Amino acid sequence: MNWFRATKQPFKVGAAQLEELGQGINSWSSVDSFARTLAGPAWLKGQVSDELIYKWAHSEDRWWRRAALVSTVALNVRSQGGRGDIPRTLEVCRLLVDDHDDTVVKAMSWALRELVVHNPEAVREFLSEHEDVLAARVKREVKNKLTTGLKNPRRKRG
Repeated sequence: MNWFRATKQPFKVGAAQLEELGQGINSWSSVDSFARTLAGPAWLKGQVSDELIYKWAHSEDRWWRRAALVSTVALNVRSQGGRGDIPRTLEVCRLLVDDHDDTVVKAMSWALRELVVHNPEAVREFLSEHEDVLAARVKREVKNKLTTGLKNPRRKRG
């Protein structure tokens, strides 16, 4: 039997616990699992502060910067209780807008694409405001999402 289900208590985690659990994140899978299942939901539920996530965005470690962006996904995915947190999502994106590390670029695209569902105009404005510094992948994938609903629409074969 799953202990968390047996207790019927919601799992709560604070900043110190998250940072301890996050020690050693060093791959796509470890970061995305950590941010999607622990950090993002804790942030969504108010168990950790915005400042903690913003601190990660300023980290020298690319995996912590990616964790900051991936944590925004929980704020915007309806199946996780996200309602579209435009201000916090865009703040993390602003902090990392000129970061061209591939792991961060892909997370930036993901964060913005999740926000499209809630406020496409805010995403368009963000793209326009940061056109000169955003990575080409972010602009392409997010514009595709805005126009077709897909990150990478298939080309029609002739």
